Amino acid sequence: MTLDIEDAKKVLTKERAHLVHQLDELGAAESGDLRSDLDFGESFADAAAVTAERTEILGLVDSIKGQLDDVDQALAAIEAGSYGRCESCGNDIGAERMKFRPASVLCIDCKSKSTN
Repeated sequence: MTLDIEDAKKVLTKERAHLVHQLDELGAAESGDLRSDLDFGESFADAAAVTAERTEILGLVDSIKGQLDDVDQALAAIEAGSYGRCESCGNDIGAERMKFRPASVLCIDCKSKSTN
């Protein structure tokens, strides 16, 4: 299996748009910052409910922002001509892994080391 960079770029660009849309729906900018106009409505009468809702939204935003950062990093690697090479060891990541997870910047060995 060979790595199709143009196909990966299309997939990553589409994924980026999807993630930005998700952030917008949660009331956050691309930066991950919540918009100042975010309103929890009148149904949130007590502070505990507002805090719980805000905490949940912040967790979701943080997760999506992390995914967006990965996608942006992969798109930057495409532009730099280094897409498909591990940022840690410099070895090829492998076409199968890149097809499964186009935003990968680490090979499986380096990724497993970073999670330990």
